[in-house]
Amino acid sequence: MEKDKKDLAERLFRFAVSVMRYLKTLPPAIENNVIRYQLSKSASSSGANYEESQAGASRADFHNKVEIALKEMRESNYWLRMCDALELGDKAMCKSLVKESGELKNILGTIASKTSK
Repeated sequence: MEKDKKDLAERLFRFAVSVMRYLKTLPPAIENNVIRYQLSKSASSSGANYEESQAGASRADFHNKVEIALKEMRESNYWLRMCDALELGDKAMCKSLVKESGELKNILGTIASKTSK
C-alpha cells in the first residue's frame, strides 16, 4: 500500500512537470495566457495537495486534501480538453495529458470515495 501511495505521488509530480513542458508549446497569444495560468496552477496543485494528504492529521484531513487534489485534477482535465479542442500546442502531448488527467481523476475519485465519512 505504501508503494502505491509513493507511485501515485510520483505520477502526479510527473503529470505536473509534463503539463509545464506542454504549456511551453502553446503559441504566444494573449488569449492563451489564461490557459497557461489556470492549467499550471491546477496541475501543480493536484500533486501538492496529494502530498499534503500524506501528512494528514486525521482521516478527515486526509480525505479533505484528496478531495482538493481531485477537484484540481478535474480542472486540469477541463483545460487540457479545451486545448485539445482548440488544437493548441503539441497535439500528441496534449492528447496524452488528457488521457493521463482522466486516469488520475479516476484514481483520486476512488480514493476520495473510499475515505469519505
